[in-house]
Amino acid sequence: MDFAERRGRQPRASPEGRRMTDTGPCRVLIADDHPIVRMGLAGMVAAQANLHLVGQADSGEAAVAQYRQLRPDVVLMDLRMPGLDGVAAIEAIREIDPAARIIILTTFDGEEDIYRGLRAGAKAYLLKDSPHEQIIDCIDAVRRGRRYLPPSVAVKLADRLEGEALSRRELEVLRQMATGMSNKEIARVTSITEGTVKFHVTAIMAKLATKSRTEAVAVAIRRGLISVR
Repeated sequence: MDFAERRGRQPRASPEGRRMTDTGPCRVLIADDHPIVRMGLAGMVAAQANLHLVGQADSGEAAVAQYRQLRPDVVLMDLRMPGLDGVAAIEAIREIDPAARIIILTTFDGEEDIYRGLRAGAKAYLLKDSPHEQIIDCIDAVRRGRRYLPPSVAVKLADRLEGEALSRRELEVLRQMATGMSNKEIARVTSITEGTVKFHVTAIMAKLATKSRTEAVAVAIRRGLISVR
């Protein structure tokens, strides 16, 4: 409860917009680059008397612009979108409003995806195949200022926090490994020596607890450390 509420007054609206209190419908912004997904989520929101759809964005850039204009109570944010991705959009929105309440709703459940999304400032992480009832419960919880992590997501986040993180250079080498490049080719494109590449490859396999380059790439993709387009 803030000072204005303790004094018995409603919080003042900011010049750029106003966050609704818990007494009115929850104003929701949907950000997803797939029209069918947006349509389905819009229908789910419309079916709830306590939810109100205020906007739809088909990119990270559009999500940031609409958040600045509309100041929704909760944002449903896809993780992978062309241009500005979900994590970058979350960071940009939180620069506008550090109290922004954002739910990541995605098809990706890799440890690194979860970690990056929550580190950026999302309050919840759900998969798109979650039951509508769970998504609605999540919106309500996040609107009230609580975090929402299903058990399976919490377990993967714990695994990520316990594991040893790859360095930026190791991730760079790992991405090149995923394209099938040899150590010599990786050395050429990254401007490091072949011996240094071998050192990084060994470190990558050790940190991912794998025994081969192929297994390391497979584990990295599954965990969301890298993506193959």
